[in-house]
Amino acid sequence: MATKATTLNFDVSSFFDQAAGQFRGLNTAEPGQWPTLPKVAAFVGVAAAVLLAGWWFVVSAAATELDSARAQEPTLKDTYRNRVAQAVNLAELRKQKLQVEEYVTQLEKQLPGKAEMDALLSDINQAGLGRGLQFELFRPGQQQVKDYYVELPIALRVTGRYHDIGAFAADIANLSRIVTLQNVSIVSAQREALGSGNLAMDATAYTYRYLDKAEVDEQKAAAAAAKKTTRAK
Repeated sequence: MATKATTLNFDVSSFFDQAAGQFRGLNTAEPGQWPTLPKVAAFVGVAAAVLLAGWWFVVSAAATELDSARAQEPTLKDTYRNRVAQAVNLAELRKQKLQVEEYVTQLEKQLPGKAEMDALLSDINQAGLGRGLQFELFRPGQQQVKDYYVELPIALRVTGRYHDIGAFAADIANLSRIVTLQNVSIVSAQREALGSGNLAMDATAYTYRYLDKAEVDEQKAAAAAAKKTTRAK
């Protein structure tokens, strides 16, 4: 038994010595002349490196894209459901769109152009005079330019009887052009004319006009220039 164990140990030691000997003195410039065992080891190492690189550059990127696609799936499903609902109601939505466009057109017609502003201011003034009111203040303020229209505030102060002031406010509301009264304050005018029984109304009338094409183009050009300046900074 001892002889067999000694022989086995000798054979194993001899095998490892021979295997190690094949890796000694290898010429890296001539791998084709290497012994069998170094060739096999080199092949296995290269194959493992290729598999690892393939997993890192291909499989890993594909897995990341897959996770991203899975994360987008709920949002895409919701978008699909919404678009299906819109497609089912397309005829009704088109009808509503036409109604909104008609309403917007009607509102635009109620906005005076630049040339009509003087006539509108005259209409506001005549509405007060027609009710027997006295204008103590009628001062147009600074125009505020918005995206597609201009807002013009007018500071007003009129004196007269209660019912006449109420009728004047109703006349303003019924003008063919859009005019609103804001910041309304009504006090007794007896402080200034004792015993007159009149009231004084302070208010700001806001009227609006649409921008003509030249002004719209100017607004767009100014916005584009502002964006360029911001990007340049």
